[in-house]
Amino acid sequence: MSIANDTIEYLRQHDLVITTAESCTAGEVVRLLSEVPGSGELIECGYVVYSPQAKQRLLHVSPATMQTFNLTSVEVASEMAIGALRDSTANVAVATTGILGPDDMDGIRAGTVCFAWAFQFDDGHFLFNAKQWFPGSRNEVQTLASEFVLQELPDFHRRALRGEGGWSR
Repeated sequence: MSIANDTIEYLRQHDLVITTAESCTAGEVVRLLSEVPGSGELIECGYVVYSPQAKQRLLHVSPATMQTFNLTSVEVASEMAIGALRDSTANVAVATTGILGPDDMDGIRAGTVCFAWAFQFDDGHFLFNAKQWFPGSRNEVQTLASEFVLQELPDFHRRALRGEGGWSR
């Protein structure tokens, strides 16, 4: 069974509807999910936002956050996930932003990807983030990052159910 199949089954079992906010993965996360039969009822939407202007306009990522922490940062990934969640009817959002390579940028190693997972429940909002380095070509990093964000979703969801990772904005 693939990570996308496992994720769709997890979403179904837990009454979760997902939205994605993707930069470096360029829509691959939502594409992987959409390949699973019956997944349409569990995917609300997917944003692909490369430029700082698109991140700001569509997901309300703060220019100050981008300037202070860089586009490849858990802070930007977190604001992307929160923005996607707020702009949709979904109750879970995942976000990716990073540098696929082949070259390093702004002192950040190629293959570095930042992630965020945001959950919305009746009694609160929960946010988690991570930074990970992946070896390989641009395409390999993109695929590994897309699979990673889905693979980690159940663990962060369980943590949110325990009340970890709250935010109050």
